[in-house]
Amino acid sequence: MDIISIYYDSMNKEIKQRLKWIELYEETNNAGLVCRRCGISRPTLRKWYKRYKEKGLDGLQDVSRRPHNSPNTKIDNRIEEWILSLRKDRKLGARRIQNELLREHNFNLSLASIHKVLTKHEVKPVVFQRKKKDFIRYQRPIPGDRVQMDTCKIAPGIYQYTSIDDCSRYRVLDVFKRRTAANTLAFIDKVIEEMPFPIQRVQTDRGTEFFAEKVQLKLMEHGIKFRPNKPGSPHLNGKVERSQRTDKEEFYSTVNLDLEELKNKTLPEWQHYYNWQRAHGSFKGKTPMDIVCERLEQTPLWEDVHANYETEKERIQLSNYQRDLQLRKMK
Repeated sequence: MDIISIYYDSMNKEIKQRLKWIELYEETNNAGLVCRRCGISRPTLRKWYKRYKEKGLDGLQDVSRRPHNSPNTKIDNRIEEWILSLRKDRKLGARRIQNELLREHNFNLSLASIHKVLTKHEVKPVVFQRKKKDFIRYQRPIPGDRVQMDTCKIAPGIYQYTSIDDCSRYRVLDVFKRRTAANTLAFIDKVIEEMPFPIQRVQTDRGTEFFAEKVQLKLMEHGIKFRPNKPGSPHLNGKVERSQRTDKEEFYSTVNLDLEELKNKTLPEWQHYYNWQRAHGSFKGKTPMDIVCERLEQTPLWEDVHANYETEKERIQLSNYQRDLQLRKMK
């Protein structure tokens, strides 16, 4: 028995079968005849004939079908360190880690991949002690129906003004050296300009920066109703309070606290990221801009808001709630 016969006998069934296809094709030079007789398609015949011409009998062997690019190869040691650092240092969950990887490193990773890394390193889940809810959560039906507004101290000489739409969570942010009526006026102009929908009501706490007469007159001028909360009711402004906590945890902990840099660069970037890219758990991963677009048809125009604004029912309100209540009863 010659060497060729021994090699032929050692080949598996699939290689022998493919070799017969090629031999028949070379003998007849008729691809249609080979395909009909052997029960294969023309592309199959062309594939194996091309491999045979390039590599001989070795080309007839099965090739691994493993993909050239595997999702697992995206995660190297550096990325694992990012994920573990965000969990250890900032106690972030998988979705928040996903957001921070995109914002800080411009790297998009699925939640499943992040969970694999955390499981691989046996990282314990983040556990929060949740208080029993003793209030009913509400949400306005259309963007602009109610905008919550508040201020918070970030650092000495740095105060953030925050406005957030109750329906979509779309936000407008700015920073100032102090909380004053003049800064409130400038912030209101910015909110009206940058919110992509008309504003019907503004809801605030009872900070004096919101109760200045010129501030309330500015809102009346634009047909916006001023609706301050009762004293000791921070839960009524819960959305803006919670969003400011997010700012401190996810933004201010990662940037330089320089007022000019914040005002002109980093804060506008964070605002755009929050509105257009950051996934929200309350919206099942959607962004505020997604909600704005979804409810665009139900959102009124500024002309409609002005037409429904009843000037005679609005009045200048006092920061002192008890005094304001007494004056209202006297009238």
